[in-house]
Amino acid sequence: MAEVTTRGVRFHVQTMPASSGDSGAPIVVFVHGLVMDNLSSFYYTLAGPVAAAGAESVLYDLRGHGRSQRPPSGYGAADAVADLFGILDALGHHRPVFLVSNSFGGVVALNAALARPSRIAGLVLIESYGPAERTGEWTEDMLNTLSKSALILEYERLADQLSAIGWRQPARQAVTCDALINGTTLLDDLAAVEPIRPADLADVTCPVLAVYGEHSDVLDAGRLLARHVPGCTLYVLAGHAHTVLREGTGELLDVLLGWLSEHAGINAPMKAGV
Repeated sequence: MAEVTTRGVRFHVQTMPASSGDSGAPIVVFVHGLVMDNLSSFYYTLAGPVAAAGAESVLYDLRGHGRSQRPPSGYGAADAVADLFGILDALGHHRPVFLVSNSFGGVVALNAALARPSRIAGLVLIESYGPAERTGEWTEDMLNTLSKSALILEYERLADQLSAIGWRQPARQAVTCDALINGTTLLDDLAAVEPIRPADLADVTCPVLAVYGEHSDVLDAGRLLARHVPGCTLYVLAGHAHTVLREGTGELLDVLLGWLSEHAGINAPMKAGV
């Protein structure tokens, strides 16, 4: 485990060196989703196989999440992008990196590619929010869900209920979520985030892999990416919804490694029977 301090915030960072030991190996940075999420969702699914295939995997907890410091403010997209580049600078990663993102992490990844295109070699957007035709369109459902969670956590004392029945880890997670949702400007900051318009997507110059579930409630974002990003490949996982990372890990990993083999030069494992 490592700690990196940038922009006055302490971040929890994990790295997995490339299996080849090559100092010039491609760098793949994993950006997780909101509130109930942290770097472990990638640590136990995609990051290890990516490192084994020949890339350096870098994982970090977003501000306020996991083991990173939880400041009272700074949870908008612009701050998240600045945090990302601050962490990369602190780690000495100044050459272009590949970003693999999930859910809200896609907002961070897309905005990073638009803000600093010279530093992004490619994007993998898994069930990612961000692109939308109208203001508020992409945040409405997410904010409604988080607002309901805020009420449950604060007034129904969910953490105490979980602790009372012996569910210690979920109880600790509920405490963290309560502090993040009810103790910071997270909801207000998210409400102020503007979507990335279709016209702006044309400015994403790096290759993009967009992966969405067939039954996902944000699949329209993937379709916008496919239509407007010049170098975008859209892959839809049959039978899945928003939980692609957790429930479709095997197929997702095959698609990811194949794409990284093409664009980052890693060694994707041969499938059985090939």
